[in-house]
Amino acid sequence: MSLFAFLRNRTVFWLSLTGTTTGLAFFVKDLMQGGQFTKETNETGKVFIVTGANTGIGKETVREIAKRGGTVYMACRNLKKCEEAREEIVLETKNKYVYCRQCDLASQESIRHFVAAFKREQEHLHVLINNAGVMRCPRSLTSDGIELQLGVNHMGHFLLTNLVLDLLKKSSPSRIVNVSSLAHTRGEINTGDLNSDKSYDEGKAYSQSKLANVLFTRELAKRLEGTNVTANALHPGVVDTEIIRHMGFFNNFFAGLFVKPLFWPFVKTPRNGAQTSLYVALDPELEKVTGQYFSDCKLKEMAPAATDTQTAKWLWAVSEKWTKPAMIKIQ
Repeated sequence: MSLFAFLRNRTVFWLSLTGTTTGLAFFVKDLMQGGQFTKETNETGKVFIVTGANTGIGKETVREIAKRGGTVYMACRNLKKCEEAREEIVLETKNKYVYCRQCDLASQESIRHFVAAFKREQEHLHVLINNAGVMRCPRSLTSDGIELQLGVNHMGHFLLTNLVLDLLKKSSPSRIVNVSSLAHTRGEINTGDLNSDKSYDEGKAYSQSKLANVLFTRELAKRLEGTNVTANALHPGVVDTEIIRHMGFFNNFFAGLFVKPLFWPFVKTPRNGAQTSLYVALDPELEKVTGQYFSDCKLKEMAPAATDTQTAKWLWAVSEKWTKPAMIKIQ
């Protein structure tokens, strides 16, 4: 009897093929989850801000910091979703020092109000995690007239960071963590049309904003030399989060039925996507490391365009002009 005689039975054949394929998919899925931050740290007494914290990577970042005893401010646009996420996290971690505060990164007024309220409540800030972002959305503008991806992913975080720098310096050693993307390697800062007024490509605009994150990180690190405040950027990996909500191809019926299952083994869960953020924010060995780029809990090379000092200085000057971070009144 042939070794493969059982394959003549079609039912057995298809069951065997399905089982093998499923097993392989789970094996690949496990391999693709990336590095894990497993060090035990005690964050009691430390204050954190995490933007975009009600879902995905941000939510999992808050969850883990709360488990470690940290005081966490969830800076979110949607307060209802934020409160739902907070309730879940507080019940799980038994840490009541998790707070929801409204902060719409598409509105500089909202950012200023958030910072003013935060400074009334807290005298220190030890870690700022700039996590929120939008991806490949149809062209639209922030309330301040800035292209949405550039406005939220870069300008909003540029303003927020500069407005809380005084607290970060006061609380040193402290850290700024900017969640960028591997997409920064495809990015180009369009100095002739930064706001995409003349033409708009959603993919190029996203990559530009992610390159801006890394350029901002490097320039910020230089400006903070000697303050004991560090700034680093990271790529979280390809993660299954709401950030793809504007990508129509992945949200139609066909994609849900055929495409997403094919991509599933290669995509990280939000919990695993948060690991590099936690590593950069919490690992004691990185206390003095600054101006670097990480992925899968490891130091990685950034794109050559991200090391362009002149472009970084130009982008900083434009960002200052568009956000005017020095203009804030604390009431």
